[in-house]
Amino acid sequence: MTATILFVDDEPDLEALVLQKFRRQIREGTVSFVFARDGLEALQKIEAQPDVDMVVSDINMPRMDGLSLLAKLQEADDKKSTIIVSAYGDMSNIRTAMNRGAFDFLTKPIDFSDLEATIDKTIRHIEILREARRRQAEAERAHASLSRYFSPQLASRLASGGDGNGMEVHRRDVATIFTDVTSFTSLAENLAPEVLGKLLNEYTGGMTEIVFSHEGTVGKIIGDGIHILFNAPGDQPDHATRAVACAHALDGFAEEFKQRWRAAGVNFGATRIGVHTGPALVGNFGGAKFFDYTAHGDTINTASRLQTANKILGTRICVSESVAKAAENFRGRPVGDIVLRGRSEPLRAYEPLSEDAFSSPAIAQYSAAFAKLEAGDAGAMPAFAALVGEHADDPLAGFHLKRLLNGAKGVRMQLE
Repeated sequence: MTATILFVDDEPDLEALVLQKFRRQIREGTVSFVFARDGLEALQKIEAQPDVDMVVSDINMPRMDGLSLLAKLQEADDKKSTIIVSAYGDMSNIRTAMNRGAFDFLTKPIDFSDLEATIDKTIRHIEILREARRRQAEAERAHASLSRYFSPQLASRLASGGDGNGMEVHRRDVATIFTDVTSFTSLAENLAPEVLGKLLNEYTGGMTEIVFSHEGTVGKIIGDGIHILFNAPGDQPDHATRAVACAHALDGFAEEFKQRWRAAGVNFGATRIGVHTGPALVGNFGGAKFFDYTAHGDTINTASRLQTANKILGTRICVSESVAKAAENFRGRPVGDIVLRGRSEPLRAYEPLSEDAFSSPAIAQYSAAFAKLEAGDAGAMPAFAALVGEHADDPLAGFHLKRLLNGAKGVRMQLE
């Protein structure tokens, strides 16, 4: 590295003296010098030669003094490491210079051995700053590139590089969401490619933006289906609360999206959402050549099957009891004890609700009917019948009434 040093001093003999004292370093190419007679000329020289690495400046000069020059240098984006030269014992100016950002100071008359040592120290400081800026620029470029494909949490960890960044496969508790669009396969088969491309990109783009706004991680996108993780890769003690809030936001976006495209003549289906929390294996499952950050295990399978359960229940969001218990101020109504495909033990499921819906008389009426059903009370059937009569658009009430009419007892049910 050749360090370019700007000397700013109005003494006429200084330039020749500096060139004489540093002739070996100049010959070896370790330093080069530029000279100015005052602060204004120094600023002009820096504008013409922005690669100047450091400035050595006297204080007392015509037009613009050294302290004023130092202030101007500190205002620039590319701040130059500056050594201030002052008369011996002029502590007031030295203190002002250091307060304004001077890297070091020297006293007059200049001791050239001291000057050489100070310049060497400043060059080492500049090299450290350059390396730090280079690493930061590389990290920013990597983060910007990775953010096009991964969630902000994953992009930050990947851009930081190094070992132990949480990408290796390990077991941890997560909250996970699965989404799926009803009848999307048949819709895709009948749409023109350009329409399908626009629709799917707009849908997945809007859904992932919502996930990122809740600081979730997109584990996978397969067609119209999205797999979402919370508490991975970073720690999120409130991951269940985040997952429920994210599910509500996804549902709101998906319903608006569905209505908008249906108004345009495209019969886009409803989005079903399943949410569960528990332990899972999380990390990069892509091997040495591919990157596939995702999660596997029973917790993930359960969330997927809860999403599918919405189709039978008539709901759009279905969450497990573990989510309902872990989420702060959870608002929702019980669906029942469902035995999912591949499981032998029942799982209590809930439909999360907005604050307004949860406080409505219809939900109070549903809760009373469900309590009768859970207790084996014969009054459950008329209670659900009355609810359906008043609220024919309540699919969950209709689901339970149909079960009772078919001879079901209690709240336990087998779902395929």
